[in-house]
Amino acid sequence: MRIITGSARGRRLESPQGNDVRPTTDVVKEALFSIIQFDVEGAVFLDAFAGSGQIGLEALSRGAEKAYFVDKSRHSMAVVRKNIEICGFEPDRAVTVSADSVAFLERTAERFDIVFLDPPYMTGLLQRALEAAAGAVRENGIIICEHPREEMLPQQAGGFSLKKEYRYGKIVISIYRSSEL
Repeated sequence: MRIITGSARGRRLESPQGNDVRPTTDVVKEALFSIIQFDVEGAVFLDAFAGSGQIGLEALSRGAEKAYFVDKSRHSMAVVRKNIEICGFEPDRAVTVSADSVAFLERTAERFDIVFLDPPYMTGLLQRALEAAAGAVRENGIIICEHPREEMLPQQAGGFSLKKEYRYGKIVISIYRSSEL
């Protein structure tokens, strides 16, 4: 696992051990950032269910102003902090929060430009997180969901609509934007 491009390009990242974390593949990560390439610069990014933090770190490397990393696993958060250090990002740009991601989304006063959701597959967490994310994203923001092809998502979440789905083998990236756009 590595940072693909930007200020931390080529940095090798650590990954939490065990079956609880399923890192996003480089192919899917590269495709994801190709989709949102014009939205990342200056954005406030949330990497919910952060795992290793690689998606939020890629966003910072590509010019996001700030990234929040949320995961309830202490082990995952230790790995995220190590990866932030490896990439050399300042603590004021890379904020770590040890918390349940859905609860964080429901309670946070922060508003995000981009929210990335990649919870454990087929647990119902994605649907709950998607609904909570709709209240934590700025009106012109983006909610991105990574999920298996078999997991169906709603057409609407709060004021956001499913605009596009991208398939990469067994993985789907679903993009939600404001229903007004």
